[in-house]
Amino acid sequence: MAIHITGDAHADEVLTDSPFALLVGMMLDQQYPMEHAFAGPAKVLDRFGSIEPAAIAAADPAEFKALCSTPPAIHRFPGSMAERLQTLAAIMEERYDGHTERLWCEATSGTDLVKRVMELPGFGKQKAQIFTALLAKQLDVRPDGWEAAVGDYGLEGHRSVADVMDPASLQKVREYKQQKKAAAKSLSV
Repeated sequence: MAIHITGDAHADEVLTDSPFALLVGMMLDQQYPMEHAFAGPAKVLDRFGSIEPAAIAAADPAEFKALCSTPPAIHRFPGSMAERLQTLAAIMEERYDGHTERLWCEATSGTDLVKRVMELPGFGKQKAQIFTALLAKQLDVRPDGWEAAVGDYGLEGHRSVADVMDPASLQKVREYKQQKKAAAKSLSV
């Protein structure tokens, strides 16, 4: 199944073709518009020539940080995200021999998958649940008990990037997030 998150055919193709790129896009999805975060892996591929964990982990940190910071940068905080990306790549190499899909293919359950994802840099429980829901909804990766493991992110609707299939659903996710933010703000006043 093709992924359609960024609104850019090339960036979406990179996400579709590379399990590591999809994981990186999710890692970058914080304090930054989701379509820009998920376009980050294509920027890395275009500038660095590879989105493979081994190559990224082995890159000179200063040079890699510079290419991630070149406008348009891969993130609002390109330096810290470049470091995190290299750490993530090293983990994928060490634990999964560079085969990112093993992260989910070898999970024994939805709970195990969420736990595995939470062990990665930049992934707390909520983000791990969203990524697990994204795998289920967009790639049909559904380990036993995934619905319970992801909570509300597994439900029908437009709550997160897991529900983005096209520009219309992206807009619905944005509206949902704006409503949640407004509701939280009204409670804090």
